[in-house]
Amino acid sequence: MFNREPITTKMDPSNGLNRPLDIVPHTEVKMKDRGQWSNKMEFVLSVAGEIIGLGNVWRFPYLCYKNGGGAFFIPYLIFLFTCGIPVFFLEVSLGQFTSEGGITCWRKISPLFEGIGYATQVIVALLNFYYIIVLAWGIFYLSYSFSWNLPWSSCNNTWNTGEDTISSVQKSLALCNATSPVIEFWERRVLRISSGIEEIGTLHWDLVLCLLLAWVLCYFCIWKGVKSTGKVVYFTATFPYVMLVILLIRGVTLPGASRGIQFYLYPDLGRLADPQVWMDAGTQIFFSYAICLGCLTALGSYNKYNNNCYRDSLALCFLNSGTSFVAGFAIFSILGFMSYEQNVPISEVAESGPGLAFIAYPRAVSMMPISPLWACFFFIMIVLLGLDSQFVCVESLVTATVDMYPTFFRQKNRRELLILVVAVVSFLVGLIMLTEGGMYVFQLFDYYAASGMCLLFVAIFETVCIAWIYGANRFYDNIEDMIGYRPGPYIKYCWLFFTPATCFGTFAFSLIKYTPLKYNNEYVYPWWGYALGWLLALSSMVCIPLWVVSKLSTAKGSLREVISAALSLNNVCSMHNLPANVYIHIYKPVYTISQKFCTVRFLMFFKEVSSAHKACIYLIQNTAGAVKL
Repeated sequence: MFNREPITTKMDPSNGLNRPLDIVPHTEVKMKDRGQWSNKMEFVLSVAGEIIGLGNVWRFPYLCYKNGGGAFFIPYLIFLFTCGIPVFFLEVSLGQFTSEGGITCWRKISPLFEGIGYATQVIVALLNFYYIIVLAWGIFYLSYSFSWNLPWSSCNNTWNTGEDTISSVQKSLALCNATSPVIEFWERRVLRISSGIEEIGTLHWDLVLCLLLAWVLCYFCIWKGVKSTGKVVYFTATFPYVMLVILLIRGVTLPGASRGIQFYLYPDLGRLADPQVWMDAGTQIFFSYAICLGCLTALGSYNKYNNNCYRDSLALCFLNSGTSFVAGFAIFSILGFMSYEQNVPISEVAESGPGLAFIAYPRAVSMMPISPLWACFFFIMIVLLGLDSQFVCVESLVTATVDMYPTFFRQKNRRELLILVVAVVSFLVGLIMLTEGGMYVFQLFDYYAASGMCLLFVAIFETVCIAWIYGANRFYDNIEDMIGYRPGPYIKYCWLFFTPATCFGTFAFSLIKYTPLKYNNEYVYPWWGYALGWLLALSSMVCIPLWVVSKLSTAKGSLREVISAALSLNNVCSMHNLPANVYIHIYKPVYTISQKFCTVRFLMFFKEVSSAHKACIYLIQNTAGAVKL
């Protein structure tokens, strides 16, 4: 078993020189032990399944409509090219370069900033608690979609109120069937929502079974690591596209579809003067690209060392944004149909988030011929989109934990047991969101735990650590060593200047414009509810400064020595205090000697005065120490 802790090797035992070389071990034995994608397609589909999720379907189209239609693409593209693509590529290439999960990769880059890894994993752990609740709701709706008469299309159900029954007589049947039943099914049958978070109430056991099924599916998707995940994504990452295309074709052929598409794309350039439009664009990029979660690093860490991660990253980024754009046509063509049928402005039917998936779209489906068929298509797509993102988040957390303690978790069946523990704990925590007051708890998690504020905060430190502490040029050297050429300098300058500046500005604006959460823009949480929300948000952000303070306070030596040592790389060869009889000539910053053994970032020739012109190359293996060739 290879030891993944920092390597310290005596380069010259005779003089006691004890300096670690600047290497990141990358051996075939280690990769087999850890796991590796069978082919590039498994990696591409896994990342696509993670980043192309519910936000592409229920958030991006609504933000376009809300923030000026086609004009919204201007701030969206600016954030995409200054933050989205650079950070996405940074995380994928970092994982591939170090072959480490979301925590130990930062330990290798700079011990002082290992807290970045802990921050990302705290966010992922909180996501695991609540994101899968959406899958439970989707499975619940899917189970009802197999009935010929959809239960949310009529007022004659036990959960409908008396007022709704009266309204069906006094008002038009179309208004009742299109509006009231679907809302009452959502609030009174699915959520059975109470009046506030203070009234948690009892569990909904039918939803508990749906949540249990969701976790069982998630567990068996990843229980064998990349061996199982790589095969599952062939279905879970591609089938939603089939559903999306079917819904798109159906949507654009409905009467009134052009009205919805017009509202989706019609540019209102005046909206660009509103700072909130730019804030929405920035947060959407971070949400939809799954950056600052450690997921991309974990998936990239299973790549082969020479995989062209630069080309893959660009292709996946454009695929993600393209999917969001196309999904807007599918969604707003349906909303245009609803607006046409009810003869109301589209603003009255356009919703975002769960409101779109579980109110607006089911309402639209109930108006179509053969409505159960379209309901099944839609909710199958919702379940698969959510399942992909969910099991990759779990994989990220498990990979980070296993890489921290490899000698323990890489024993027989221990990794599977770890996944089981994560699933069981997350299932138990998620039960509180399936109570009568659970929706209020869910909204707290969604608004605070993985907010854009948290992701922006982490992104600032990620780019600063790579570009300024490790060195942007050095990381470009590492990338060149992997893919065989240097990417264009634009991304490097983004890491150095544009990305941290943009993230910091957006982060500051989010603090200045902060507004407390209100459920349905009406219910005000008690003070302790907001305190819980901020506790969720700060639980990830404090990891970075707390780790820095912890490292500095426990280290020995003067403050200058401590900071210098903490900022230095775990595997950097120090050029100071070398013995007098050794001269070092660095011929190339990055030079691959043998991929079979390792990648050495400095090719060094040691010329000893006592042995004239005698050159030695030292290769460092993870366990073998120095090997003289």
